[in-house]
Amino acid sequence: MEALKDIVIVGGGTAGWMTAAALSKVLRGKYRIRLVESDEIGTVGVGEATIPMISLFNRMLELDEDEFMRKTQASFKLGIEFVNWGRLGDRYIHGFGVIGQFNWTVDFHHYWLKQWQAGKAKELAAYSINTAACHANKFMRARADMPNSPLGQIAHAFHFDASLYAKFLRGYAEERGVERIEGKIIEVQQRPGDDHVTAVQLHNGQLVEGELFIDCSGFRALLIEGALKTGYEDWSHWLPCDRALAVPCLSSAELTPYTRATARQAGWQWRIPLQHRVGNGHVYCSKFISDDEAAAVLLSNLDGAPLAEPRPIKFLTGRRRQTWNKNVVSIGLSSGFLEPLESTSIHLIQMGIAHLLTYFPAAGFSDAERDRYNRTMEQEFNWVRDFIILHYKATERTDSPFWNYCRTMDVPESLSQRMELFRSSGRLYQEGDELFRPISWLQVLHGQRVEAQSYHPLTDLLPEPEIQEYLDGVADVIQHCVDVMPTHSAFIAEHCAAPKL
Repeated sequence: MEALKDIVIVGGGTAGWMTAAALSKVLRGKYRIRLVESDEIGTVGVGEATIPMISLFNRMLELDEDEFMRKTQASFKLGIEFVNWGRLGDRYIHGFGVIGQFNWTVDFHHYWLKQWQAGKAKELAAYSINTAACHANKFMRARADMPNSPLGQIAHAFHFDASLYAKFLRGYAEERGVERIEGKIIEVQQRPGDDHVTAVQLHNGQLVEGELFIDCSGFRALLIEGALKTGYEDWSHWLPCDRALAVPCLSSAELTPYTRATARQAGWQWRIPLQHRVGNGHVYCSKFISDDEAAAVLLSNLDGAPLAEPRPIKFLTGRRRQTWNKNVVSIGLSSGFLEPLESTSIHLIQMGIAHLLTYFPAAGFSDAERDRYNRTMEQEFNWVRDFIILHYKATERTDSPFWNYCRTMDVPESLSQRMELFRSSGRLYQEGDELFRPISWLQVLHGQRVEAQSYHPLTDLLPEPEIQEYLDGVADVIQHCVDVMPTHSAFIAEHCAAPKL
């Protein structure tokens, strides 16, 4: 079996430099890795909120977390607060980590459901260390020396400046031999007979040849679509938002350990607190609101003065029909786009890289490996797609044409089955290695007023007083743990405060 020699990454930004950093670490200098990017071409760069899986990526690179935090002006993230999604005035938090404690036969949430339906249980937030800490604006890292305590179960992710993260990873990758080539690509050359990409030509005439090409060129999809005409699966009938406006603003006084997603008239607005600023954006459907109206909504709902003009981004939700076509693997926005409602953009980059390493090709390129990679990435996208659609479908809002459309639209059968199963019996399940676990589905379903009519029948094996004592004990322990946690700001100030910009 002959090994590849040359890997060419087309495009920088978060996707390009995450890929370069990972390959430079894992491949140990045995392959030539070059990254082509142009300073003239900007990146989308709004992927500032992450989920806990990013910690696995950073640990694989052996990054020091405090240094990473300082270099990227990062804050910690314990979950996402959703405002106005079920009804106007509603608020709930989708927290990371666990809810409750394991107890005998059935999942914790069935005991909670039984008592909730009887009017005897507290809200879900009382049984989750992550969510309770969000409400108190507290944070600490999980205590490895306390595995049986909620303090040992804290799961965190990050908010960071995506451009600073890319810069940080660029330095990491270049130290490990990745060569950055500055230049704008004007032509893609392909091999006669099978159309494999052989080289990209730059505006100065330079030819960058390679064997494996990784397309990180963003929405332009220069190789996977521009050269190979791979095709795109349009999901806008389920996820109708097609535009976003992004703007940073001055920081507020309180540095919160969670992202906020506030549902608006024809979409939603994100709020991502960093150490040096707050990132904001308005994701909306242009069929239901004009660009000027969308900008006005965004600018009238900021913590402080805007630091730039709102930057427009146009997109089409969906995925590439093949994420790996011939000798081109698309990673990041070139492979598809799902709006950042659950902070999955960087996660899908991470999964694209991880699965590429699993099915890393030899020089001849095997159809079987390529097909397996494509099926795997299709499933990754579909799992995330269904979870995001849930937020739009599970609403009682009737106050605008946009929400009327979302509430009444048909959804994928895979999502309908999950919703109906939960409604009938409170049951949740996980398919394989899908990203969102049952407790994530629980928090969104319950938070957006999808009511379970029953619970697992084996819940009744425990007497009700014992169930109530169990629930009260969990809530009390979590509250005591939150009481001893430092504030989010205090923790950052002690461990990883970034220099003032």
